[in-house]
Amino acid sequence: MEQTRALNALEPFLALSKSANSPRAAADLITQATSAPNTYVFAELLQTPNIQNLRDAGEYAGYLSLLEIFAWGTWADYKANMSTLPQLTPAQHQKLLLLSLLPLAHAHQTLTYPSLLTHLDLPSPAALEQLLTTAIYSGLLTATLDPANARVHVTAIAPLRDLPPAAIPQLQTVLDAWELRCVEALGELEEKARAVKRGAVRRERQRRKVERAQHVVMEAGTGSGSGSGAKGKRGLGAMEVEEERGGKFAGMGRRLG
Repeated sequence: MEQTRALNALEPFLALSKSANSPRAAADLITQATSAPNTYVFAELLQTPNIQNLRDAGEYAGYLSLLEIFAWGTWADYKANMSTLPQLTPAQHQKLLLLSLLPLAHAHQTLTYPSLLTHLDLPSPAALEQLLTTAIYSGLLTATLDPANARVHVTAIAPLRDLPPAAIPQLQTVLDAWELRCVEALGELEEKARAVKRGAVRRERQRRKVERAQHVVMEAGTGSGSGSGAKGKRGLGAMEVEEERGGKFAGMGRRLG
């Protein structure tokens, strides 16, 4: 959201850069772009031919350096090279201070008033709070002021600073390291998934083995019970016959006697 708004705000200056054929016109365009509300990214303007031509434009070369500071530098960078750079207008001064808040907030989630006052060369806590309030309402920071403890608690930072050319190789190194960690993590997850599948297969085999064993035992028990029953019935029949025979002969014996 903030990036889209910042790019839209820069669009008119990109169009004007095509006609800024003289060093003076290009320098004036830089002053306008860095003073305008909502312009917080400047990489595209830096890449335009008429702006790049300022590098060899003698007294106007400082305007190109100034635009580079607005793109990826801070108030400290401007102060260190102030003698070779154009003087800032009040609007440019406030814009550069606002942009300087972003890298400070990236480095520390909790900022202290004394540290910010030192880094930004602000005269009082009231001036700092006014700047912070502007940054919050401009969407540059999501933060809470804690005047009682002289602290600023930052929870979100708008991705609005351009990357300096020297940062690209470093960023590539960081991305390569991140990709390697992702590949390693993915490999570990795949190995864990394979181990889970192997465990599931072993448990299923064991379950089937137990079921087969139980089935065999049940079948053996059923067969043994049936045989004993048949034998029991046959034994009971023989006893009944013997009893009948014994009864008949016993009666005859009593009659004969």
